[in-house]
Amino acid sequence: QVQLVESGGGLVLAGGSLRLSCAVSGRTFSTYVMAWFRQAPGKEREFVSRITGSGGTTYYADSVKGRFTISRDNAKNTLYLQMNRLKPEDTAVYYCAADPTIRNLPKYWGQGTQVTVSS
Repeated sequence: QVQLVESGGGLVLAGGSLRLSCAVSGRTFSTYVMAWFRQAPGKEREFVSRITGSGGTTYYADSVKGRFTISRDNAKNTLYLQMNRLKPEDTAVYYCAADPTIRNLPKYWGQGTQVTVSS
């Protein structure tokens, strides 16, 4: 069983930065495609970013491209999301997700961490 635990959320002023982390246990971390999704109040969950097992390929939603950076440390079984120049519309619960392959709906999910950006 794969377990994912997010941390690093909080309250930040617009223009500020936060770094989210996702600690992963279970099967070999480097075999998983990892992703970040988010869900704002009253909205559907949306894709934010994805990274392949080796970390060699990354994908971003247009809304975060140039501001967010996804990375992973396979030695530490940890996924990261560096979020810069945050905007109020980035306010959401952020979830990390894992799957052996690229899927729109990954198999494994964390419990989420709240990010609130005030204007």
